[in-house]
Amino acid sequence: MIFQDDRTPEQRGWLICLMTDRFMSGWGEAEGGPSYAGWACSGGELSRCESWVRSRSDAKRVRVVLGSYRPPAGPGHCHIYVWDGKDRA
Repeated sequence: MIFQDDRTPEQRGWLICLMTDRFMSGWGEAEGGPSYAGWACSGGELSRCESWVRSRSDAKRVRVVLGSYRPPAGPGHCHIYVWDGKDRA
């Protein structure tokens, strides 16, 4: 599993709103496995962040995980972004 993490050390304790990407899974850096995307956010932003992730057309199996989350071993790709607090279209 390829794992990319954009968080600073201080942000590693934040919650992560994680989704399985239905479009990116199975090809590119996730060839042969799932593609996960997650947005780390402070507790006060979790509701807005989760609503935005759930509204994405590519989102499947949305869940909130602890900041210590590590993706399972095997093929695939996981990228943890930092939520900037802005709703996106």
